Amino acid sequence: MARAIYILPALILLAVAALSSIYIVDEREKALVLQFGQVKAVREEPGLGFKIPVIQEVVRYDARILGLQTQPLEVTPADERRVIVDAFARWRIIDLVEFRESVGNGGINTAQIRLERIMTAAIREVLGSVNSDRVLSEDRIPLMVQIRDIARRQSASLGIEVIDVRLTRTDLPQQNLAATYARMRAERQREAADEIARGNEAAQRIRAAADREVVEVTSAANAQAEVIRGQAEAERNRILAEAYTRDAEFFAFSRSLQAYRNALTTEDTSIVLTPDSQFFRYLDGSRPTAP
Repeated sequence: MARAIYILPALILLAVAALSSIYIVDEREKALVLQFGQVKAVREEPGLGFKIPVIQEVVRYDARILGLQTQPLEVTPADERRVIVDAFARWRIIDLVEFRESVGNGGINTAQIRLERIMTAAIREVLGSVNSDRVLSEDRIPLMVQIRDIARRQSASLGIEVIDVRLTRTDLPQQNLAATYARMRAERQREAADEIARGNEAAQRIRAAADREVVEVTSAANAQAEVIRGQAEAERNRILAEAYTRDAEFFAFSRSLQAYRNALTTEDTSIVLTPDSQFFRYLDGSRPTAP
């Protein structure tokens, strides 16, 4: 009976010790087994592990790809136009022992702080060597690659790997936006004025060519009309001359009728002539010989 009193607590202590010596590593984690602060084992594969109770402890770290969003940073590019930039970095732990020695008990949070400092320095170094137009353009992939390579080299001593860097924001400071918009507006207005001037010049050339063509066509038409008119007049005179030679009396009579038609165009026409005028020689019943 006395033995049972001592055996039961011993069994309980053994069970507790056995349970505390077992630890589980999740597939999303990596673990270090520490003994008095020193690394005794590294577990990067998921599954069960064993440690010495009380003496050893297990420190777990996230094995997944982690993200870091930097704070907005004011950068001065080569052309002295300040821009506001922030970036997003993706990174992961690749060496647990080196990571533990670099960040100590701070873990992921300390690594994030140190990586952000590295990122800030890399952003200033890369963007400070180019003009702001490249920073503000949509094609910023070469700049992001340079920032990633610098951050990767400088963060290797932390036991981490920078996988990718993206510039998520590249804007001008608020006080520079108005001046930039005014300059862009002036450039667009200048381009519009140039286009309008070129359009007016082209329109003037087309108008002048059209006017010259109208003058040429009109002149040619007038010349042709004069030729036709001259030919018609000549033919008319020929016909009249031929008719005159055939019957001079009839020709005189016809010309007199035409003169009467032209003179007596309206009903209220009045003509004052002497009685012996030759004008009405075909209206008084006589047929005098044509002079």
